[in-house]
Amino acid sequence: MADSKEFLDNKDADAVETVERASSDDAAEATDAIEDIEIGEVLAESEEDDDSEDSLTYSNGVIEKIVAMATREVPHVLGMKGNLMHLVQETFGAENLSKGVTIEVTDDNRVVVNISVIIEYGCYAPAIFEDVKERVTERLTAMTGLEVAGINLRIEDVVTREEYEASRRRHAEDAE
Repeated sequence: MADSKEFLDNKDADAVETVERASSDDAAEATDAIEDIEIGEVLAESEEDDDSEDSLTYSNGVIEKIVAMATREVPHVLGMKGNLMHLVQETFGAENLSKGVTIEVTDDNRVVVNISVIIEYGCYAPAIFEDVKERVTERLTAMTGLEVAGINLRIEDVVTREEYEASRRRHAEDAE
């Protein structure tokens, strides 16, 4: 770290001397060239420190599971809406905790999250959307350090809490 500071101090002195020597027409161009060199050399130095064999990766399923669990924590989100595969799994008694969530990883390693939910009848959907965005972003960042590029919330159904609970009981009885 001290070497980097000394390197930058020496480069600053060299930059001042170079700019002073440059003609007034070329001063801006000389300054830009020096800044590019300094940034490039500092980045090259820091990349040398990052040449380790260590890595940390997450499967899409783990990220989807974190998102689904965080979404279920939001008041008035009654459940998640999955696809046909989730329905088949639930028919055989397996609960899929990532149901209703898909993710896409962008080129710059940020995450776009797509969530399908069932919300409680009578509740204000835009407020639920804001709560979901806040909770999902908070949980993903805290648990993985990943940055959320966007969240798309699709409301698949609106039911009363009583209707939802009755439906869950029926599915549980059918699975037995």
